[in-house]
Order: sequence, then structure tokens, then C-alpha cells
Amino acid sequence: MSPSAGGLVVFLLSVQVIQSQDGWRVNYRQTDVCAAKGSTVYISCYYTYPPGIDPSDIKDRFWFTKEKDGEPVDLKTDSEYSGRVTYRCYSNSRSCYLLITDVRESDSAEYKFTFMTNKPGEKYTGSPGVTLSVTGLQVQVRRLNSTWLELTCHSSCVLSDRPKYVWYKNEEIIKTGSSLPVSSASTDRYSCYLRGSCGHGSPAVYGPQRPSVSVSPSAEMLEGDSVTLTCSTDANPAANYTWYKAHRTSDPHLLSKEPHLVFSSIQSSDSGRYFCTAENQLGRKTSDFISIDVKYGPQRPSVSVSPSAEMLEGDSVTLTCSTDANPAASYTWYKEHEDSPRASGQIFTITDFTAEHSGNYYCEAQNEMGRSNSTLRLIPSSEKGGSTWSTTTTVFASISAVFLLIIILAVLYIRSH
Repeated sequence: MSPSAGGLVVFLLSVQVIQSQDGWRVNYRQTDVCAAKGSTVYISCYYTYPPGIDPSDIKDRFWFTKEKDGEPVDLKTDSEYSGRVTYRCYSNSRSCYLLITDVRESDSAEYKFTFMTNKPGEKYTGSPGVTLSVTGLQVQVRRLNSTWLELTCHSSCVLSDRPKYVWYKNEEIIKTGSSLPVSSASTDRYSCYLRGSCGHGSPAVYGPQRPSVSVSPSAEMLEGDSVTLTCSTDANPAANYTWYKAHRTSDPHLLSKEPHLVFSSIQSSDSGRYFCTAENQLGRKTSDFISIDVKYGPQRPSVSVSPSAEMLEGDSVTLTCSTDANPAASYTWYKEHEDSPRASGQIFTITDFTAEHSGNYYCEAQNEMGRSNSTLRLIPSSEKGGSTWSTTTTVFASISAVFLLIIILAVLYIRSH
């Protein structure tokens, strides 16, 4: 007997296993079968019954995997096997064959043969039965050298009858045989099939497509937030991922070898451009850049004064305020105890510095994330061109008064003696 043209048949030809009781007997050719998905499985058994039972007394015989209310359910009546099951039973040889075409992974089960006479309750089931395991084909990838790979069609089953494989590239037949050499730079999809296996082949193998990157949350990122970058692609075998941060003056910095790059508390220093790579045995692809822009409030501003030397009345004095913030901060200048601002902008200039300008000044840096300020005290030395003179005159007058007091005390002392 042969299956439909070209189909792969798994025959059971190993040591016989006999289940018997009081003259009732079922003899299975094999109790364990492994088959590739899409192939045809052929199972057989022989059965006997006690003397005195005529072959015409056998009213029913069939195969089953399930029971209902304690009674076996004929495989031919199971909708999952519709159109795929054939029995061939012969009374003179007391043999029965089960043929399952286009086997599926869901067909993996224990198959038993049962037969019964026309007398109520007179029946026998060969148990345990035949265990069928159905598995799919897989393509294994092996690197031969820097430019070539070898693809091998593989099944976890030991297939009989020397199975023949057919190779497809982008769903078109290109070769027969168990292996296929391909370029490591290939961007095509490869799969293998059993010849005549009703369209059930291996999953296609192919290198990664260009990875896509996403960020969560997708809304504005604030300093201290938890942020996750995700790299994903379509590839078989599954791709391995690597995350990098780009630098203008040096090579990219490797950050992670996982599909997710997680910042549990993102900082302003994490702002920048990131990208990922996806790689398997058949190729490597790089994603587009994704920019991370972390928002944060102004740091404590720094204030500088020009000129930095001693300030004299009449001088022009320039105050400059600067800070680090994202988005950029706006600046406002205040003088202590005044409600209205003196100036806005990063630079505040006093063109004619006088004593009235003395006091504490502070600049406030502000953006939508927050605000911060710094204080500066300004005191003029004196009027322009007179500070040195007034200081010197004061010292000289003090010294003269001391000497005069000493002379008077000396004269008084002499006269008294």
C-alpha cells in the first residue's frame, strides 16, 4: 500500500508488542512513533480472539484516542481527523491498519485498537496502545566562515524511508537536499519542506529587519522619571540586542545587551542620542537614532561682577547671571526690599554707580520646571578719586593728636617737679 503521490510515510516495522488476555490479543508493531508535521503515519496491528468465535461474529473494529462515558470514540467520527483517517482491516488475516495523512502536532496522542463481537459486552482493547509524537521541521544555522553559512533541515524525529527535503528561498523552490549554503550577507528568507508533506515546512529563517525603537512614557521626560527604551525587530532565529549612546568626539558607548534600556531615575546627564543593533546568525542591522531630552529646573545661578576690582562711585557695573536648565531659563533681577524687578535678562548694568545703589541684589532663574536664585551684595568704596585721600588724612590726623597729648603731659610733669 502507498500514500498519495510523493507523500512521506512513517512505517512501523520494529519489534512486536503483544497485549493479550484469555485468548483475546492485540499485537502492535510498535508502541512509540515520532513523525514530522505534514507527513503520513501508517500504524498496524494484528488481533486474535478465543476459539469458538467466528469471524462473522466480529461486528465492529476501529482505532481511537478518546473515550466518552467510558466508551471509545471511533477516530473516523472525530471532527479533528475528518478526511485524514483511513482504516484497512482484513478478517482472514485478522489485521487492521490505520493511515493518518497530513499529521498535525495536535495529533500527538496514544492510539488504541478495539474490536467487539455481536454479543453484548464481548469486546477487547489493546492497551497500552501506540504513542504518536508529531514535531515540526527546523532550520539549523551554522557559520562556515566569515562569508558563508550552512543551513540544515532538522527534525527531532528519526524519520524513516530516507526523507527528501526541498529548500525554498522567498517561497520559491531553489534546491533539494538536507543542507543549503547561503551568503552571510543574504537578506532572503529560507525554509525547508518534506517532499510531498502537504505544505507543512519549517519556519523561515532570515536576518533582522531594521530595528524600531520606542520610548515609554512617550510624554515629556522630567529629571527623576523612570524611562524605558525598547528595541524590536523581526528575525528568525530571534535577534540579540545591544544599546549604545552616541558621542560626538568618541566611539559609541555600549550600555546594555538587552532589548530594553531602563533608566530608573533619569538625569540631565542622560540626555543625548541613542541607538540599538539587532543581530542573529544571518545578519546585523542598526536602528535610527532616538533623542532623549530630559527636562529639569534651573540649578542655583552663579553671578559675576564686572569690573571685578574695587568699585568706585561713578563706575559702570555689569552683573551677569547664569545657570543650567532645560528648557533654558529666563532671568529677573531684584534689589532687596523692593517688590518691582530692577531688570530682566541675563545681564544687568548700572551705568553710574553711587551709594544709592548699595545693597543686596539677587537674580532669579526660572523655567516651567521650577526656579532658583542667588544673592550678591554691592558696596561702593567712596567718591571717585577721593577714597585714597580721605583714608590717608584720617590716619595722619589721628597720629598728630596722639603726639600733642604726650607733649602736654610731659610739660605738666616737669612743672610739678
